[in-house]
Formats: sequence, structure tokens, C-alpha cells
Amino acid sequence: MAKVAELLGMSPMTVYRAIAAGEFPAVRIRGRLIVPAKAIEAIADLAIAEQTVVDASGWVPMQHGSAG
Repeated sequence: MAKVAELLGMSPMTVYRAIAAGEFPAVRIRGRLIVPAKAIEAIADLAIAEQTVVDASGWVPMQHGSAG
């Protein structure tokens, strides 16, 4: 998570909090949170293409099994 935080210019705790709040995409593998490089690339590509700020929470899929 430290590499993601450094890349985005924020603290690792901020990244963890965003993931926990469902505001940033991540994958849990054997208890470890992984931010896919493709997710960061896609968000950056969209921001560049549209020349705007992209809200990462729009990239987080709906939670499976949650009561809707």
C-alpha cells in the first residue's frame, strides 16, 4: 500500500481509509489488500482524456451480498 500512497501523494493510512469506506478500488487476497495497477491506470487515463478530476469512488463495484 505504501507504493500506491506514494504514487498518489498521500499517506498509506489515507489509502486504507478510502478502501475501507468503499471509496477506492482494491482486491483482498488472503487477507492482504491489493490495489490493481490497471485501476490506477484507468482512473488516470480517464482524468487525462476528459481533462477533469475523476472520483475514484465511481470505480468501486457494488458489494456482493449486501442488502440493497
